[in-house]
Amino acid sequence: MSYTATIGLEVHAELNTATKMFCGCKNQPHGSEPNSLICPVCMAHPGTLPVPNKKAIEMVLLFGRAVGATASDYSEFDRKNYFYPDIPKAYQISQYAYPFLLQGSLEGIELTRVHLEEDTARSQHDKGDQSLVDFNRAGVPLMELVTEPVIHDAQTAGRFARELQLLLRTLKISKANMEKGEMRVEANISVSKDATLGTKVEVKNLNSFKSVEAAIEYEINRQIETLENGESLSQETRGWDENKNKTFTQRSKETAKDYRYFPDPDIPKIKTSEVPEFSAASLDEMLPILPSKKRLDYKNLGLASNLVEVIITQPELDQYFESLLVTLEGDQDVIKIAVNYLTSDIVALIANEERALSDIKLEHFAELVVLVRDKKIGSRVAKDLLAELFNSELSPLEIATRGNLLQVSDDSSLEPLIDSIIAENPVVVAQYLEGKEASIQYLVGQGMKQSKGAANPARLKELFAQKIKK
Repeated sequence: MSYTATIGLEVHAELNTATKMFCGCKNQPHGSEPNSLICPVCMAHPGTLPVPNKKAIEMVLLFGRAVGATASDYSEFDRKNYFYPDIPKAYQISQYAYPFLLQGSLEGIELTRVHLEEDTARSQHDKGDQSLVDFNRAGVPLMELVTEPVIHDAQTAGRFARELQLLLRTLKISKANMEKGEMRVEANISVSKDATLGTKVEVKNLNSFKSVEAAIEYEINRQIETLENGESLSQETRGWDENKNKTFTQRSKETAKDYRYFPDPDIPKIKTSEVPEFSAASLDEMLPILPSKKRLDYKNLGLASNLVEVIITQPELDQYFESLLVTLEGDQDVIKIAVNYLTSDIVALIANEERALSDIKLEHFAELVVLVRDKKIGSRVAKDLLAELFNSELSPLEIATRGNLLQVSDDSSLEPLIDSIIAENPVVVAQYLEGKEASIQYLVGQGMKQSKGAANPARLKELFAQKIKK
């Protein structure tokens, strides 16, 4: 019998609030001077009391509306007890029995729960026997999502994680940069030959989508090989070594009993129905257009799926495109032209020259694609103009007019150019007369080159054919 893999994911996302989860310290754990954003509360000094961050709770409940989760009317915070240098209190304020959200689904994957907790400090293990701890991250609001164990392959897990990141960014509740630890994925993996679940192994330290998929693939194969060799598996926590592309043992897997959860006596119980901002109506007013709806809307405009993904996975590009749609008033032909330039030339210019999309005025870009549609400028000229539109007060029409770049279509202007090219290329002309149709494209290319892209290529081809056949 073949083995079946069963996978459940646990994902932590740092919420994009102004302050930490239970104190007034700034929520800026990345890029700040180590241990500069701390206070007696997040450092657990005696006598301090935590106060829940209302905005963080609102963000979690907003996420719940987006994934169709059931919001709990009653919720509470618990103490998760364990000792590690990155936990100032020797316990973490989390949620156990009464999370804010239950159920829901994303990318076809059912969710078990979503709860809110505080992040731990960041540990840095230097060479030798010392470790450094930065407590700027201690107390940052952290949303934890747990899926049902309904995933059976690494690719599905990767797709789910990517869609989750996109949703978090669309809702603007987390930046979700995995390389910064703002979104962290852990995978619980087991294999078996029947319907029962096998021994569960948790894999941590997955800081990229590539690592998520590679670690799951490796762990599935490792577990199968272990069982096939007649050995047993241990329920444990393993890490992922990116350099060796393999998992390694970290510690035995803890259970809920090990953490000795109990309600935090310093934090009042929460009834979400008593907070107006937490109502379904209030949250729904805050919901943006979700990625699933955008995909459908953009595809209905006739856009290719791969180009749709380029747009919706880049928030700045997506926002620019939404504004562009209003400006172009639904003209599908010009929208398709605009998308081709946005997702190729402009994306490349931004990436290579460190320019911002906002540096191109929306009305200038809209004018440029209309000029292309109306055949007033060619594609080659349009590409050159795009680079000039950054931080420019001149419109594309003004730039093209000053540079004599407007497309020439009238026969009286094109014929002298055509006569000259025919005279310069007798061999190519003879090949065309012999039936080699492709030869005329060379002549058209010469016409475009000598006119610096200003000639209308379609009219060039027609006139070349007419003159040669005479």
